[in-house]
Amino acid sequence: MEINYKIENNVAIISWNMTTSPMNVLNDISIPEFESHLQNAYADPEVKGIVITSEKNEFIAGADVKMLLKNNDKDPSETYKFSLDFNNIFRRLETCGKPVVAAMNGTALGGGYEVCLSCHYRIALDNPKAQIGLPEVQLGLLPGGGGTQRLPRIIGMEQALMLMVEGKRVSPKEALGYGIVNDLASTREELMEKAIKWILANPNAIQPWDEIDKKTGAIKARENYKVPGGNVQSPTGMRTFAGGTAMIMDKTKGNYPAPIEILSCVYEGLQVNMDRAIAVEVRHFVKVATSKEAKNLIGVMFLGKNEADKGASRPKDVPKTEVKKLGILGAGFMGSGIAYVSAMAGIEVVLKDVSVEGAEKGKDYSRTLIQKGIEKGKTTAEKGEQLLSLIKTTDKAEDLRGCDLIIEAVFENRELKATVTKEAEPMLAEGGVFGSNTSTLPISGLAQASAKPENFIGIHFFSPVDKMMLVELIRGKETSDYAVALAVDYVKKIRKTPIVVNDSRGFYTSRCFGTYTSEGIALLKDGVDPILIENAGKNAGMPVGALAVSDEVALDLALKISKQAINDGALGEDDSTYQVTKLMVEDLGRLGKKNKKGFYEYPADGKKYLWEGLTEYFPVSDNQPDIEEVKKRLLYRQSVESIRCIDEGVLITKLDGNIGSILAWGFPAYAGGTLNFPDFVGVDTFLKESDRLADTYGERFRLTARQKELVKKL
Repeated sequence: MEINYKIENNVAIISWNMTTSPMNVLNDISIPEFESHLQNAYADPEVKGIVITSEKNEFIAGADVKMLLKNNDKDPSETYKFSLDFNNIFRRLETCGKPVVAAMNGTALGGGYEVCLSCHYRIALDNPKAQIGLPEVQLGLLPGGGGTQRLPRIIGMEQALMLMVEGKRVSPKEALGYGIVNDLASTREELMEKAIKWILANPNAIQPWDEIDKKTGAIKARENYKVPGGNVQSPTGMRTFAGGTAMIMDKTKGNYPAPIEILSCVYEGLQVNMDRAIAVEVRHFVKVATSKEAKNLIGVMFLGKNEADKGASRPKDVPKTEVKKLGILGAGFMGSGIAYVSAMAGIEVVLKDVSVEGAEKGKDYSRTLIQKGIEKGKTTAEKGEQLLSLIKTTDKAEDLRGCDLIIEAVFENRELKATVTKEAEPMLAEGGVFGSNTSTLPISGLAQASAKPENFIGIHFFSPVDKMMLVELIRGKETSDYAVALAVDYVKKIRKTPIVVNDSRGFYTSRCFGTYTSEGIALLKDGVDPILIENAGKNAGMPVGALAVSDEVALDLALKISKQAINDGALGEDDSTYQVTKLMVEDLGRLGKKNKKGFYEYPADGKKYLWEGLTEYFPVSDNQPDIEEVKKRLLYRQSVESIRCIDEGVLITKLDGNIGSILAWGFPAYAGGTLNFPDFVGVDTFLKESDRLADTYGERFRLTARQKELVKKL
């Protein structure tokens, strides 16, 4: 049994306690069993009401996403029938003629919270760690168990839409403030007492959107229900839907269908009674549930990311390791961030710089973040002091003695990295690993300074470390499975997502991210209007425009990398990035955001804007491409380079490639990452378009025959 059933004080208590799943979820096993228990309660004349609760720490975590993904490939008519049958369970629940209470003892999300919405009363255990909400939009879906219809009928359209479109999760206390739960309890015992007491006091409970049929005495959907705060055709409704549509389109650029479908669900559904409203929601749910966007968000950003978080790329035959003491060389922005996230995970940190003052300045980064956390109520002064006590600042290599892992985070200079490696590596504990936080320098070359290259690995963090969730681990030619396993275990401990790649210039993320900026620069050199370049990037789903991000990274750094590649024979002097950055840096002194002069101007008292002088040095062509062509150049270029990485063995798995592209530099999640992109646009289309782009703009878009076959198998 996945769900228990008992009768107490003439009240049926249905308690979820799934054994076939780590959490209570709605799936092919639990849904029929839940319905069966409900039918028993309806049919028993001794049962005066029903309490739905859980014996686990959470209430119901939501629908099983594997079930949802399985339905993605089905015929829409099958999904429609499944969804309608599912909704009929909830509709029957609220019209059964007996009072029903959700005794929410923990987290209730998605379909789990929709169970609660179909109950007549909702009481939540006051656990600040519990989460309540309808976050389906984050999976490219909309609430498909009546959530888009019940929530606005309870709290009004504006608040309901905000919660659903943002996928917001709230604590029980916040939920009470929103009105999405009716009461709180401080203990499980009080929770059940309150639930049974309410049932006995409200024998004729009915949903506000329903009424008693005067002829038959049955409960039926009420016509012309007045929504709190105003109906669709009220001033509130007109303002909500006009403004909401504009805001959603501005934010999503039309790339994510679910938010606008939620808006449509609410708009259409609130103008009819609940029975017809459910059919409206089901129709919209099927549309998003069978979309490519939902398939990618569920498959990559939920299931795939969960796999990566658990260490999917970790060598399987290495026993579990644990980093208890961590050394960090360099207390700059990167080293300071690594110190903070490591101390947050309870790791003892030694932060070394050339002077104690420099190391203390790096520790100030943690002090600042802690103070902000205290001000926002996310932490306490006591917890902050505990965290800071884990970070020891020093200028002495001797203090690194006994570290399980040392990470150097000094400047991107081979000689400097070799010097600090030789100084610090002897301080490692037996079996300790040395990591280099480099973004471009090949690990096998840096490992030449190591006495134990088998225990030398690349550990590439992204800035700012406290916010960026990905860590790219780079295996050098001699890096052992043990070193990889220890690095993965460390990344898991600091609650980041690890991917593992093989060594090459720029590894995976820097190499492929660089194609976005370089294609933006190539477009500029080709005479494309810089405004079009930037808008196309953002409309394609990239976080910022290609020229803006080039400024952020720094144009002098891009020039330095180009020069190094030319020296190594990897690039020619006709390369667009080299030519443009050489002009910008050496001739015009425009280094990017760092000196407030780049492709953009950075006024002290206002927003940045594109530098007017760009058109003088890069004249805008009379014949401008359409925005779709510019988007293709920007997205295809990144995908083609990722395909080369998997062909060359730099990328080991497709999952790491997709997760890395989304989390590292913001490749559109709706497309499922750079290696899912060909499937998203259609493999045949992708192959034809990459050839056309190569014929038109250059060989950088050209795939080899082997790579084309690889695309078909991805």
